[in-house]
Amino acid sequence: MPKRVLVGVVTRDKASKTRRVEVPRLVPHPIYGKIVKKKTICHVHDEDNASNNGDTVEIQESAPVSRLKRWRLVRVVSRGPGADLLQKKEGTLDEQIGDGAGPAKPQE
Repeated sequence: MPKRVLVGVVTRDKASKTRRVEVPRLVPHPIYGKIVKKKTICHVHDEDNASNNGDTVEIQESAPVSRLKRWRLVRVVSRGPGADLLQKKEGTLDEQIGDGAGPAKPQE
């Protein structure tokens, strides 16, 4: 049987190599028939920490990696709205840390 592949949005990326992905779906209400939004929450193994909050990702079923993780990241479909800001912020921090010198102190 083929493994299921879903597309969802990363909602939590605080843990290393673990992402919380919400997969939206539309289902009819059992009594009234109105279409209702539901979501499925999947804990995903992201080996390279490739995704961040707000990213749309494709995930695939896998053997259990830990107590909650039963999915693995296949690819990042699109980056979230804050991806370019995060890269700029990381770039400035790397530049500050990289040269080893702190802020310049005025000479007296």
